[in-house]
Amino acid sequence: MAVTLLIRLPLVPAVPFLKFDGKDTILAIAGFIFGAGYSLLLTVATCCLEPFFTGNATWVDVVMNIISTVSFVCTAAVLYKRWHTKTGAMKALLAGSVCQILVMTIWNYVVDPFYFHMPRAAVVQMLPWIALFNVLKCGLNSGITLFIYKPVVTALRSRGLAPESHPGTSDGRSYAYAGGFVLLTALLVCLCVAGLI
Repeated sequence: MAVTLLIRLPLVPAVPFLKFDGKDTILAIAGFIFGAGYSLLLTVATCCLEPFFTGNATWVDVVMNIISTVSFVCTAAVLYKRWHTKTGAMKALLAGSVCQILVMTIWNYVVDPFYFHMPRAAVVQMLPWIALFNVLKCGLNSGITLFIYKPVVTALRSRGLAPESHPGTSDGRSYAYAGGFVLLTALLVCLCVAGLI
């Protein structure tokens, strides 16, 4: 909730109503550590509590928020459980990203004409910008997840709050390097889209 409330950034000027909030990073890490069931439960709880703190979300916003987050974090968590390595984490986050981009493009195509009271043709013109927003959002969330996953899980394990690692998993530096690269790439694209570079 704290991340959702403190970090709310528009990434694509053409669709300013879509904001990056970073909660998917926390929920993806929870899914990596504890499984998809926990990330699903935390997603629903966070998305349902958000309107009470922000005061400006409708039930449609809540449902769309749940669908968006679940498509990313649960997909990544399920696949990471199967491929429990650094490469597996990268593949899982990539699959979660593709899933979220496709799912949210479809759901915006279906819901936005009714929600925004606009013709479907106008929504179709917005879809590339919506897809771009989701690409950037997934890039940022994936990069941050890879960058901070090992320090977070190591700290939790040292206090007995997370299960022990599987044999043969990668060290924290390799996750951080991969995450840093993905994060830097996503940030550069965000700055380009915003016209700052």
